[in-house]
Amino acid sequence: MRISVDPSSDVPPFEQVRSTIAEQINSGELPVGTKLPTVRALAADLGIAANTAAKAYRELEQAGLLETRGRAGTFVSDAGNQAAARAAEAAATYAQITHALGIPADEALAIVRAALKA
Repeated sequence: MRISVDPSSDVPPFEQVRSTIAEQINSGELPVGTKLPTVRALAADLGIAANTAAKAYRELEQAGLLETRGRAGTFVSDAGNQAAARAAEAAATYAQITHALGIPADEALAIVRAALKA
């Protein structure tokens, strides 16, 4: 697992960690069943607070990408494989709705880009 945190970035450290892990899970770089470092170990490696690392893990767990198995640790969830499929479903629904509303594709994409930045 390759993660770096840029302290000078406008993006909060927990979001940098969360998005990097999510990208690695969705790309297959972190396959299902991969054991992640403990919150404390990750925080120490990255030079961030343990609460920051815990928040990133918590959000990934809420999204279904990670699962905590008590004292055994935190692992990449098999539900993570479904993330791209769920996103594709949501995109298809969005495309149908914007088409029905008569919103041109370039405007619909601009709306999505704005939402992703929020």
